[in-house]
Amino acid sequence: MTPDFMTLAADRIRIVLVGTQHPGNIGSAARAMKTMGLHRLVLVAPEKRPNAESEALAAGADDVLASAAFHDDLASALAGCQRVLGCTARSRRVALPELTPREAAASMAGTVPQGDVALVFGRERTGLTNEELHLCHQAVHIPANPGYSSLNLAAAVQVLAYEVRMALLDRLDAAGPTEPRDPPASHEQLEGFYAQLGETLDAIDFHKGRSPDSAMRKLRRIFNRTGLDERELRLLRGVLADAQRMARLAGTGGGK
Repeated sequence: MTPDFMTLAADRIRIVLVGTQHPGNIGSAARAMKTMGLHRLVLVAPEKRPNAESEALAAGADDVLASAAFHDDLASALAGCQRVLGCTARSRRVALPELTPREAAASMAGTVPQGDVALVFGRERTGLTNEELHLCHQAVHIPANPGYSSLNLAAAVQVLAYEVRMALLDRLDAAGPTEPRDPPASHEQLEGFYAQLGETLDAIDFHKGRSPDSAMRKLRRIFNRTGLDERELRLLRGVLADAQRMARLAGTGGGK
């Protein structure tokens, strides 16, 4: 692995800010990113677009601001990602596997050779919604002082960006030959699989009249932990397709 790995990683790591309320925080986040060698800033439905205050607080990271991508919703901002980590201070709302910043950074550094990864930050006051967290594979929690855990958005970006840079440098130093593997399943591929899984569970009457939400959350956690690659996902979707076919035959009284 060569120093080009750092360039590749910078091109594949997205810092996604959702519903940012203060343009100044966007500029400060851009500054935090650039100091750690990151440049892919993605803004999802900010309340105000970057302005003069953003540029002032970017303090020289104007290029990061200028190249920021804008999206109306989080799902479109995550298109093409192999792994998505949501930064949250309140893990009780959605039961996702929870990582420390260091663990999250190591996970990201291990994924970038295969494809894009995203680190998602929510609104200053309310964070990410349950629906947005459901689009993440893992949660990241910064273990701040429990007596005063108020952490500015840009400061949170700085903490995670630092850990990511250290993980990338560690991987660069320790890298040896690696065996080729199939590309990890993308975010869209996984969401397609989860949709088919939900349809299959309905087709076989798995829920028996119970709400499907709890079961689907648990199944998502199981599969998100495994780091499925594209070939494995194709196999699973083939199994689901056969299960759906058999359910249709059983429903019509058909034979083999």
